[in-house]
Amino acid sequence: MSRDHEVSEGAPLWEPSAEVVDRAQATRFARWLRDRGVHTSSYEDLWRWSVTEVDAFWDAIWSYFGIVGRRGDGPVRSGGPMPVDGLEWFPGATLNYAANALRRAADTPDKTAVVFRSEAGGHRVLTYRELALHVAEVRAGLADLGVGRGDRVVAYIPNIPEALVCFLATASLGAIWSSCSPDFGASSVIDRFAQIEPKVLIAVDGYAYNGKRFDRRDVVAEIEAELPTLAATVLIPYLDPAATPDGLRAGVHYRDLPRQGHDAPEYEDVPFDHPLWVVYSSGTTGLPKPIVHGHGGIVLEHVKALSFHQDLGPEDVFFWYTTTGWMMWNYLVGGLLVGSTVVMYDGAPLDLWTLAADSGVTYMGVGAPYITASAKQGLRPGRDLDLSRLRGIGSTGSPLPPEGFAWVYDAVGADLLLGSFSGGTDLCTGFVGPSPLLPLRAGVIQCRGLGAKVESYGDDGKPVLDEVGELVITEPMPSMPVGFWKDEGGERYRESYFGMYPGVWRHGDWIKILPDGGCVIYGRSDSTLNRGGVRMGTSDFYRVVEAFEEIADSLVIDTGRLGQEGRLLLYVQLAPGASLGDELVDGLKRRIRSALSPRHVPDEIREVPGIPRTLSGKKLEVPVRKILQGTPVDKAANRDSMANPEVLTHFTP
Repeated sequence: MSRDHEVSEGAPLWEPSAEVVDRAQATRFARWLRDRGVHTSSYEDLWRWSVTEVDAFWDAIWSYFGIVGRRGDGPVRSGGPMPVDGLEWFPGATLNYAANALRRAADTPDKTAVVFRSEAGGHRVLTYRELALHVAEVRAGLADLGVGRGDRVVAYIPNIPEALVCFLATASLGAIWSSCSPDFGASSVIDRFAQIEPKVLIAVDGYAYNGKRFDRRDVVAEIEAELPTLAATVLIPYLDPAATPDGLRAGVHYRDLPRQGHDAPEYEDVPFDHPLWVVYSSGTTGLPKPIVHGHGGIVLEHVKALSFHQDLGPEDVFFWYTTTGWMMWNYLVGGLLVGSTVVMYDGAPLDLWTLAADSGVTYMGVGAPYITASAKQGLRPGRDLDLSRLRGIGSTGSPLPPEGFAWVYDAVGADLLLGSFSGGTDLCTGFVGPSPLLPLRAGVIQCRGLGAKVESYGDDGKPVLDEVGELVITEPMPSMPVGFWKDEGGERYRESYFGMYPGVWRHGDWIKILPDGGCVIYGRSDSTLNRGGVRMGTSDFYRVVEAFEEIADSLVIDTGRLGQEGRLLLYVQLAPGASLGDELVDGLKRRIRSALSPRHVPDEIREVPGIPRTLSGKKLEVPVRKILQGTPVDKAANRDSMANPEVLTHFTP
């Protein structure tokens, strides 16, 4: 990253004006609470109330947003304390996600619901009325194929309007959705979909990415052959308009799926915790975990997060660069729950800043690596493009270094809110993130999310403040999984999150919670660098190394095993034109020694053509560590879930 953006962690970058605070959705909510006898004087007050009066908070979310459904007169919670212990949210309540997402079709039918753009130049716009009409027609078509409540509909599909239409149609029936991006290989898709025994597969014939076209019909046929429960495979001719489902065992052309004559969708009312979708762990090792979320938990969490933390509402145009195989797609389409216009984009991230300008985006979300790459390239989108409507940028996927924060305010805009998030597929949300009510400092996530009792546990399993510890959640959240698919006894669920601290969710990240509530994420706790008793998260390391203009990307691995200190290896992907000579190696070691510690100077620095990442952009630290410890490559990492599997061969011992 350019030296121009070097900045100390905690340096102030943005302060909300009185006008920003006054008009913020969270401020309106606080006023609404005050009229009902709940008085808070600051964000920290509001957060503390939300995690101590858990039932009152989530009940207030239902009422404040006027959730479409039947609340009933039952309690907010029964059983518990955590989902794995039999917790049930809003017993007796019924609702449907799709009914909440499409409620504006009646209120503001001509408002734009979806803007679609593709790398190849495709452009479509759907109003809320048009979206609801398409959902109604596809819903009827799925019903004719035998899809009903509890059945699974899976999709091998890019981020296109048909994905959203089919998802909402599935949800409206009370059926269960699951999707993968078409850049996933067949085995990776089968590993996911075969676990949930789907009734219908929806798939495209191919896709385009980075100027290349990829025909996937053979892959679709391979996937279909391994899913014996399918009643139909619906083919969408996306790459080739003339493509047909000929050759598929249960092939149906997408044009034959919608049933005409349905003006508005109907909605199957389902219990609050009824399964909405199945999402999966990254799947870098082993069989991916099939994580089930419920209709009600996702509706409440997403309206809360999108409204109070990103400050989105009906006037906003919301974009996040994602694929259908990442939970950020599920989060993106949640923009409909708060009445926003959702921007869907299919293609490589060639120039997302121009996309945001051309689409009038007011909130743009990307992975943290995209921000750091933009900074390294010397881009200045705020100067070169009309981003006057942009008032918020979201960053997630990995920790954003302080220099990335500084670049946004220098090169994009001084008056917008940079929302660095950390969360995960497991809860389908960010549980630490931004707030328009708080000042922002470089490298510091502003706050813990409302309703998210995030704490940092020290080595003794007790809360610590202003110290790095294990990120835990000590009170339940409605979007915690209702379970894993076919994990009837909950053993896999319990082992995944509650094995270390019974009754407490351990997420697997290092976090430091500052005295004022700000948070710093230091990376995965299972890939910590522990050298001579000095423990450090990998994000600290990357911040130092990737500040060098010669370094495009990096990966640091401690090869040690439990109780044994191994070698510390630094892999670097060089920027174009750079070479790994003695001068650069010596400079890296000097900077690491002074900025981190002498113990963290690498034993060896190796050049590689690329750093292995998942399709969602996360560095594969743990799988590479296993490879270096002797685990065969194909057992340590699932190539089909990677963005660049070809680079793994450069990380063998």
